[in-house]
Amino acid sequence: MVRTAVIPVAGLGTRFLPVTKAVPKEMLPIVDRPCIEYVVAEAVAAGLDQIVFVTARGKDALVDYFDRSPALEQNLEQNGKRELLATVREVARMAQVVTVRQGEALGLGHAVLTARHAVGDRDFAVLLGDDIMDSDPPAIAQLTAVHAETGGAVVGLLDVPRAHTSRYGICDGPWLAPGRMSVRAMIEKPSPEEAPSTQAIVGRYVLPSAIFDILARTPRGKGGEVQLTDALAVLAGLGSVTGVTMQGRRFDTGNVLGLLEATLHYTAQRPDLRQGLYDLLAAMPPR
Repeated sequence: MVRTAVIPVAGLGTRFLPVTKAVPKEMLPIVDRPCIEYVVAEAVAAGLDQIVFVTARGKDALVDYFDRSPALEQNLEQNGKRELLATVREVARMAQVVTVRQGEALGLGHAVLTARHAVGDRDFAVLLGDDIMDSDPPAIAQLTAVHAETGGAVVGLLDVPRAHTSRYGICDGPWLAPGRMSVRAMIEKPSPEEAPSTQAIVGRYVLPSAIFDILARTPRGKGGEVQLTDALAVLAGLGSVTGVTMQGRRFDTGNVLGLLEATLHYTAQRPDLRQGLYDLLAAMPPR
């Protein structure tokens, strides 16, 4: 059973400058919780209670968020704010969190390889902090269920516009059943003309521990980085990669409009905020 989730959070967040000069992009809020909490909550809901953050310099606030804060807890308790006290304690109890440092920004494949000693020889999941999925069952659970059947690598797929293929790793191969592909080819960020399909990997993976040895041999690829897609292509050549069309709604919070979309979505789900949101939108002047 897969219990470990690797979450790479070493990115600089340049699309959110200047705020990310001081605040990790993963700590930007969606309503009253940071983006990263939604990703960790998804992992925990899927039974992945051992979280490995791959961090970099300047990410201390992210790690602190999932730690205890005795002074804050004492203040809340003394002031009778028991509901808030329960909330902050709940965050600290969500999962067992460890961190490893990615010394250089050499791509997603390198970030995953950096987690090797923390993961050990276990199969594991990878969740990207920029991709938030609102789904039932949790998106990563949809992948771990297939991994339990096949024992191989599983990647989460979504069909994207052909004009957007250059933003993703793109998969191709025969469909074994509705929503399940036997991945035979993978190309990192191909142009629309070069893309073999429009089936994109979007932020969710379940990987065998054997991927570490493959990543260690993988040369730098597109952008001078170690691409996880290149290592997965080796497994795909062995028939060991399954693509699963994820069910749910995806938010790309790595850009400003995606973060705003996620904020509106989750605000509308809050009974205490929903009507206020609708009133604000209705009061906005026409363009």
